[in-house]
Amino acid sequence: MNTPLRILSVVGARPNFMKIAPFARAIEVHNAAEPDRPIEHCLLHTGQHYDAAMSASFFDALGIPQPDIDLGIGSGSHAEQVGKTMMAFEAVLRERRPDWVIVVGDVNATCACSITAKKEHIQLAHIEAGLRSFDLDMPEEINRLVTDRLSDRLFVTDELAAGNLRAEGVPEDKIRFVGNVMIDTLDANAAKAKDLTIGDIINGAAIPPPDPSPLGAPSGSERDGEDSRAKAQRSPRGDGFAGGEYALMTLHRPSNVDDPAVLGSLVDFFTQTVCKDMPLVWTLHPRTRERLVSFGLWDQVVGCEGLWLVNPLGYHELLRLNMDARVFFTDSGGLQEECCVLGTPCVTLRFNTERPVTLVEYDGVSTLVGNDLTKISDTYHASLALARRPHRPPLWDGHTAERIVADLVAG
Repeated sequence: MNTPLRILSVVGARPNFMKIAPFARAIEVHNAAEPDRPIEHCLLHTGQHYDAAMSASFFDALGIPQPDIDLGIGSGSHAEQVGKTMMAFEAVLRERRPDWVIVVGDVNATCACSITAKKEHIQLAHIEAGLRSFDLDMPEEINRLVTDRLSDRLFVTDELAAGNLRAEGVPEDKIRFVGNVMIDTLDANAAKAKDLTIGDIINGAAIPPPDPSPLGAPSGSERDGEDSRAKAQRSPRGDGFAGGEYALMTLHRPSNVDDPAVLGSLVDFFTQTVCKDMPLVWTLHPRTRERLVSFGLWDQVVGCEGLWLVNPLGYHELLRLNMDARVFFTDSGGLQEECCVLGTPCVTLRFNTERPVTLVEYDGVSTLVGNDLTKISDTYHASLALARRPHRPPLWDGHTAERIVADLVAG
């Protein structure tokens, strides 16, 4: 048997989990098929995503092996996370000495581990390389630039990303067009997601109405009965969501939620326009929830009859909702890709995107609107007349991770 190829993969936050799952699975398939060319795979979790319960649920749901190493970095400023990760990761590399360090996406862990790997003279590969928003106000953009500059192997999702790298002077022999590993995860989990019931998802994650005011409020069993009736009246039971007649939303970027005037105008639009047309399911990010409360907008959203506030969802649950949604409002890059493949009209609440291949001008389904209410309204109303139109860019075929593993093994 040949000496194993030693690969150390890094995950740091929730977006990484969906990208590493098919890669880990492809390594297992390779080892079973080619035992004479084994891969010794070490999975390291930096712990940048510091909610242990949510991290564990994603590993379990996506069938990712439990991490061999968990650095437990936790929360902090960008500098704190990067610095602590570099210090801890350096010790791991000096002990393990892998042949390759694999990083994915654009979180702080990606940047920190890339710098450390190169300082330790270890080969570095970046999955999802070449994506550019050209907006240096985004910390993710800085992470992308640093990681790609240092990487020895750059695995790109599409030719636009490859073109960005060429424009930056990256040698052609470092670039590999392999497709989108996120779509591997989608394809592998679509059937499981489809088996879920929409009403059960929403009821299970629903944020209950606020308790009545203590002043003049009934107490004891009387109040409990009124709360139960209120929840029952708002319970969708799946009835109002049949046939895709609902909208879906995620919202978390500072440009949308950190300015009370901006967030207030968005809340007005969603409660007074969208919710009058159809139910709107809003998966509420902790940052956004905090801003709604501190800006005095909480009562407006919980009091809106057509607005369903739910806690952050698991991968399969959100995928199931996206499969049937009439329109998706989001400022997430990864969800733009998912909408593209599913055909869900995507109103992208950003002024730029590092995933332009998902835009309508490239045959995708996403339209950039930022937080401009006129553009949001026009795009939303136009989307209501659109038929679902799934689109898969080249090599978004569910086999990206296999191509990556084959490339690494070939040397």
